[in-house]
Amino acid sequence: MFTAEDIISINSTKEFHRTAMKIFRFQFEHNEVYQKFCLLLEKTPANVKHLTEIPFLPIEFFKSKEIVSSIQPLQATFTSSGTTGQITSKHRVTDLSYYEMSFRTAFSKFYGNIEDYAVLALLPSYLERDGSSLIYMVNDMIENSQHPDSGFYLDDYEALAQKLTTLDQQGQNVLLIGVTYALLDMIEQYPFQLKNTIVMETGGMKGRRREMIREELHHILSEGFGVQKIHSEYGMTELLSQAYSMGDGIFECPPWMDILIRDTEDPLTLLKDGKIGGMNVIDLANYNSCSFIATQDLGKKYPDYSFEVLGRFDHSDVRGCNLMIL
Repeated sequence: MFTAEDIISINSTKEFHRTAMKIFRFQFEHNEVYQKFCLLLEKTPANVKHLTEIPFLPIEFFKSKEIVSSIQPLQATFTSSGTTGQITSKHRVTDLSYYEMSFRTAFSKFYGNIEDYAVLALLPSYLERDGSSLIYMVNDMIENSQHPDSGFYLDDYEALAQKLTTLDQQGQNVLLIGVTYALLDMIEQYPFQLKNTIVMETGGMKGRRREMIREELHHILSEGFGVQKIHSEYGMTELLSQAYSMGDGIFECPPWMDILIRDTEDPLTLLKDGKIGGMNVIDLANYNSCSFIATQDLGKKYPDYSFEVLGRFDHSDVRGCNLMIL
């Protein structure tokens, strides 16, 4: 049995691997869907001896199955965004403390104390629906920042622009976190030259604008906000952890999360660093769900454990956080 504290206290690669193997055995025994999937691949705790041999559950299973490894009652059900008629993913969470401790600790690791920031959120498409894990996280950040000007802005660009400019000019550290299309809408209406603001895009055109490659998008946003770098968050409904990029699209994971790259032609084969392939995510904070997920994102991993998100498989739905299309 691992607590949330056990997960976020991981501080070495060796400890990560040891914990991942224990969680694999736990989820094999307690997650019926995952166990059936593993048995189809003839993979069991008896013959899986290394982290690289662990089966990764296709993320599509969250659309049709109940992916849980706990008998405890649900505390929340997070749902993915999607256009009308699409089947959305459902992430059933039996213990929110894993999520809260994961995103609080990861943000602190990369950006410091949340109380040092005013948090301004421009996430209209997420606020307009129920069940967004991103809204849950950002709302917690707003509350814990304890800054009187922290808050959500649905579509009031004028009020947000005034608040952002005032706070930045006062020397206040600001985190502006926004969905991509809304950030683009904003800089088309208001000019900025920000000096004390982190602009973090969570991805997503939501069908409202043409998709762009990251370089083009970040150049436009950098020019529009007057900042040198655009930060990014890589997360999704099916995960309870996030990776962060402080610029140039290079992401880093917290110590309890990792990315492996699989061959696009043979999903059971992992690729070496520097090769482009499908992204498998290990999220140990997903202890009561499934910690081993094969996403529909394409990416590349580097020897220092950082990674890039390069696109999506052509046949997959366009949805979620930080999904850039080539």
